[in-house]
Amino acid sequence: MQVTEVANDGLKRAYTILVPAADIAAERTRRLDELGRDLRLPGFRPGKIPATVVKQRYGQAVMSEVLEQSVNKATQQVVTDRGLRPALQPKIELVNFADGADLEFKFEVEVLPEIPMPDFAGIEVERLKAEPAEAQVAQTIEQIAARNRKLEDLTEDRGAAKGEVAVCDFVGRLVAASANLLADPVVPGANALPKSWRLHGEKEGTASLVGTGEAEGFAYADIRFQGQMKAARVDFIRSPIPAGTGTEFSLGAAVQLLAGSLPAGARAQFVLVARNAEGKGVKNAVGNLTLPTEAPLADQRQAATLAAETDEAGTAIAGVIPLFQIGRLGEEPVDFTLRIAAPSLATAAGGEVEAEPFPGGTATEMPIEVGGTGFIPGFTEQLEGIKAGESRQVKVAFPAEYGAKELAGRAAVFEVTCKSLKTPVNPVADDELAKTMGFEDLAKLQEAVRGSLQQEYDNLSRLKVKRALLDGLAERASFGVPEGMVEAEFAQIWQRIEADMKAERLDEDDKGKDEATLKADYRAIAERRIRLGLLLSEIGRTNNITVTADELSRAMRQEAARYPGQEQQVMEFFRKNPQAAENLRSPIFEEKVVDFMLELAKVTERTVAPEELSAAAAA
Repeated sequence: MQVTEVANDGLKRAYTILVPAADIAAERTRRLDELGRDLRLPGFRPGKIPATVVKQRYGQAVMSEVLEQSVNKATQQVVTDRGLRPALQPKIELVNFADGADLEFKFEVEVLPEIPMPDFAGIEVERLKAEPAEAQVAQTIEQIAARNRKLEDLTEDRGAAKGEVAVCDFVGRLVAASANLLADPVVPGANALPKSWRLHGEKEGTASLVGTGEAEGFAYADIRFQGQMKAARVDFIRSPIPAGTGTEFSLGAAVQLLAGSLPAGARAQFVLVARNAEGKGVKNAVGNLTLPTEAPLADQRQAATLAAETDEAGTAIAGVIPLFQIGRLGEEPVDFTLRIAAPSLATAAGGEVEAEPFPGGTATEMPIEVGGTGFIPGFTEQLEGIKAGESRQVKVAFPAEYGAKELAGRAAVFEVTCKSLKTPVNPVADDELAKTMGFEDLAKLQEAVRGSLQQEYDNLSRLKVKRALLDGLAERASFGVPEGMVEAEFAQIWQRIEADMKAERLDEDDKGKDEATLKADYRAIAERRIRLGLLLSEIGRTNNITVTADELSRAMRQEAARYPGQEQQVMEFFRKNPQAAENLRSPIFEEKVVDFMLELAKVTERTVAPEELSAAAAA
């Protein structure tokens, strides 16, 4: 075998390997002879099959097998002879092979770097300690009692108060909604505002269009606000939409800060305002209908009813106008860009309700906590004051992001009948409560709660000290890392970031960054992870840190315990899938390496309040 090194650049190695044709032929002959002795073919006695027949039938398959084995054997010999430590699976490229000719192929591999051991004694970390106060133990037991509350019939002749439970029958029907009343849409790519839109700056300030487009199902306009202005506004229509008392409106809108930043205290919101015949504002005419601008390009929707046809001064209302306004910009010049999605405004079509109940909108004897969570927003709040035997209409709007697409963003009316009222009664924190929880008495329950809180604080402390230790290691690790490993790690990270961008759930620190900046930031994170992973692995290897079979078995049992009633199935899965069990080894190994380093590092301890520990761990 002839080996020629053709590249030695950093951690990359490349070789051209030549395996003599004679070696290939000899191995092929050996394999064919071996196969001929074991073959069973009709018309031939065992072991007496002519070599020409064996070669004719199986020669190609045997040659493929011999080539694969020759490549593997040759690459393994190069790795061993040259002391290489491959970081990833090597790349093999066949250069030349013909029947009767030498086998020539190229072997490329990235190797692990030489990793110097850091001075662990030079790493200084602080371990925060916290202990649960008796007040925290008592509060936790009160919460346990609340979760085990009982419902007792309300005997007083009154309506339901917030926190009480109304046992109800209800039937829900959808409201037929009108089309969008704002019929002049943004045209993506037109670089022009709809004719009905108007931009308003203030003083020397300007509001100007810088682009239009479409994303996440929204047509949008990008508007830049510059200069000296205390407030700015975007009107979406010129003339008010006629409306009378009792008209129900639903306004949907979205906005995203693209560039710059809003001054501290600035307030940006979509609003629906009433106008008189001269176009002037009429106060106190429309119910609470103000959409915040905190969620980027996520449809926000609220409903309100026109409360009156005149204002307090008797001025007649001509109709309503939706607009986007931003105020409290301060005295200093501003420069920021907002992406404003084309809003939608709809009314209930004459209050008409669909005849048939919608699927999933009917229930009987349903306990509902008045003012509680778990129902459509605004549903339970409308039950406050309801009495047993009373029926009332509950009007709600399903959120735009509601799971059932056929209901998302739709208005609905529920006919609710209260059958009975119940009031929650928390059990007394005493021995009887403890016994229902499986403890001997209240003292044992308190002991268990105290231990659970202490475990929680210890975990937070461990998290913080581990993070500080790894930060200290990262500062001392400057060796190069294999590019292939970094690329693989970055690909996994970027896949998640792309999903977050699509779902508009990027971290606050990442919002507003362009894709190139995000990629650079997360590539650096990927490189840091790989470097720390290699360093931890080398520390464990050089110091003979291993994961024992007992430790791995314990981890498997702990994992199985997370699935009550299915423990046997989980353990059986681990037995049949050894790789799944091996995935539990890495975190155990990492924690043992961290323990090893903490024994050598300079660790100081400080007792703090639980609140300070939680804040430090979250920072």
